[in-house]
Amino acid sequence: MAILTKSGNVGYRMVTFASKNNRRSVMPTKKAINKPRAVVLLSGGLDSATALYVAKSEGYRLYALSFDYGQKHKRELEAARGVALAAEVEVHHIIRMDLSLWGGSSLTDKEQNIEDGNLSRRVIPFTYVPARNMVFLSVAASFAEAVGAYAIFIGVSEMDYSGYVDCRQEFLTAMEEAINKGTVCAVESGHKIKLHAPFIQMTKWEEIRLGLKLGVDYGKTWSCYRGGEKPCGTCDSCLLRAEAFRKAGIPDPLTSG
Repeated sequence: MAILTKSGNVGYRMVTFASKNNRRSVMPTKKAINKPRAVVLLSGGLDSATALYVAKSEGYRLYALSFDYGQKHKRELEAARGVALAAEVEVHHIIRMDLSLWGGSSLTDKEQNIEDGNLSRRVIPFTYVPARNMVFLSVAASFAEAVGAYAIFIGVSEMDYSGYVDCRQEFLTAMEEAINKGTVCAVESGHKIKLHAPFIQMTKWEEIRLGLKLGVDYGKTWSCYRGGEKPCGTCDSCLLRAEAFRKAGIPDPLTSG
């Protein structure tokens, strides 16, 4: 289905929606056509939404990727669609891949319960999905090379996180090197793909304040591991989010309404 929509001071554009809502694209305006492209990993959570708006503020044309990877609920994917629409993302793909086939995480394995959070925990929780960011960044690199995007944004942090090993700068540095050794654009054309992790050394509360300045509507985001109509308030992700909003001195629109 295709419709024409009015786009403020930049004229009209064509918006297309593919079947099952797994793809959305917007015909770029003349004003945007010469801007550089960026691929943004968009889960629908607080961090990825803020990363999307950082990329937008830096003048990139936005190409978003979300993943239906066999997680136990789709609430975050619904949020990703809403965030992408609000940010006027040019292309938004929802990629389907079933990581639940081999389990290894309470987020995908139906035999495992999602444990309550503990911010003082010293071990990696069962919510860790094996090599998830490695998989997602590999797909993002393929997409980026195909569309001529030489920037990939990911909203990970080493400061306020659950200890996941694929959220560290060391991993991102190695992944960027691998991408640029395995893509024609980098090896033969000299167009290297850069991984941007704008919050890698930023606390989540600082990130929230930045996002508000950039226009992020956190009421459209979703962080809870358990899904449902309302956040559970007890999983790791809910605890990290609640602490961040408290430190930022701002009510969380998902829980304060």
